[in-house]
Amino acid sequence: MAKRSGRPPGEGARTAATDAVVDLDPESRPKRFMKSALAILGETGRTDFTVLEVVERSKTSLRSFYQHFSTKDELLLALVDKIMSESTRKWREDTTGLPADEALRVLIDRICTPAETTTQDKVNRGLTSYNDRLAEALPSEYARVLAPVHELIKDIIHRGVDEGTFRTGIDVDATAALIMQSALGAMRLRVLGAELSGVPVDADHIYDFCVSSLQSRRDPV
Repeated sequence: MAKRSGRPPGEGARTAATDAVVDLDPESRPKRFMKSALAILGETGRTDFTVLEVVERSKTSLRSFYQHFSTKDELLLALVDKIMSESTRKWREDTTGLPADEALRVLIDRICTPAETTTQDKVNRGLTSYNDRLAEALPSEYARVLAPVHELIKDIIHRGVDEGTFRTGIDVDATAALIMQSALGAMRLRVLGAELSGVPVDADHIYDFCVSSLQSRRDPV
């Protein structure tokens, strides 16, 4: 098994939602709507708010909202896109130059790092529960949002094959998608594991499961 990186999972990187708030330009109408939606999520942990609530929070108008977004789904998709692009950029920086198995360990640690604040936890839970709806309502657009992290995992797998750490003959596209889904579903897995066996599923469990699919059976995990 690859050793855990000495760098704590959250060190040197702000949370994705915090980045979204900091980076949003208050003069940009679409970004104002995104910031308002993020604030509501941080307060309630729910995505059943209305477009009118977002408009009132952003001190704009319904007409202005619909000039930029056709539906609330499109707004939340834009917010997820912002968070995922910022996060993936940091994850790529954190894993560049590392051996593949250690890079995979660091990536899963970063994705599975628990929220540091109640607000962040509410944002995470709200968006995690909404992902299924986005995948169903806007599948092509949602796949585009997840493409950067999928590409990062593919790069790590290819690196591992070149290093001899991972076996040859891997279906890289499919395996990367499965690893991505396992890691991004970490919040649900923690809850489900606790309910099924009394032991929450954490980053170590997810890493062991994922890396076992990349190594030959005779290789140590």
